[in-house]
Amino acid sequence: MTRYIDIQGHRGARGLFPENTLQGFLAAAALGVTAFELDVGLTADGVVVVSHDPALNPDLTRDASGAWLDGRGPLIRSLTHAELCRFDVGRIRPGSATARRFPDQTPMDGARVPELAAVLAALPEARFTIEIKTDPRHPDWTAPPDLLADVTLAVIDRAGAAARVILESFDWRVQRHVRRTRPEIRLAWLTCAETVQDSALWWDGIAGAASVPDAVAAEGGPVWAPDHGDLTEAAVSHARALGLFVLPWTVNQQADMQRLIDWGVDGLISDRPDLALSVVASL
Repeated sequence: MTRYIDIQGHRGARGLFPENTLQGFLAAAALGVTAFELDVGLTADGVVVVSHDPALNPDLTRDASGAWLDGRGPLIRSLTHAELCRFDVGRIRPGSATARRFPDQTPMDGARVPELAAVLAALPEARFTIEIKTDPRHPDWTAPPDLLADVTLAVIDRAGAAARVILESFDWRVQRHVRRTRPEIRLAWLTCAETVQDSALWWDGIAGAASVPDAVAAEGGPVWAPDHGDLTEAAVSHARALGLFVLPWTVNQQADMQRLIDWGVDGLISDRPDLALSVVASL
């Protein structure tokens, strides 16, 4: 096919390897994945780390003794980097809902929550869509959005990686701050049904837009990253007519991949980027 489809491994390749781990990113890269979506948070001592959850996830985390966490673990922001590195995130807890969801994931015992700097350095040719994980409903769970964006950009700048990253968030205060301070950085605008329904909170006061693509276009785009389950063919067509790059998440079934590509999306974020690459190769 002549149309380029951007395939991005979600949290590395969560369906195959431990999510958001350096080992997982490298293993996915060995399969031919060249772009990744990941999430960042900030430790108590100011280290930007790659983690989706604001607190350690008991389905993914064992302590220094090898015991699974009993319930939700401590907030990332409450731990120093050294304290965080005592936890093993290299396999899924047997029998958990996460284990049932990702039965093909290969354990990699000993994996730690990595620094963003280490991931950027280990994959110097890869592209990254980096989600700034803040939640306006729970401001005490993470660093403030402007601070987390700024320290993330500082890591990106030290790595010389600004040209190969996109910054995104459901919390649109992040993108607005980056647009004001670093207008050259490419931005994506994350949406799902929940944040659209409560757009006045998540979109920093915006309510009543004609459509989600219109709201994203009004912010300057250029990337709209919607929940793939919310998409319709008409919405994709409208977004592309507005000049937006449509990058839905998290697309794991081959039939959905094919359908969305047929609708005209520009890329796919997937826990199984290997399957997505095979679908694109077959077209």
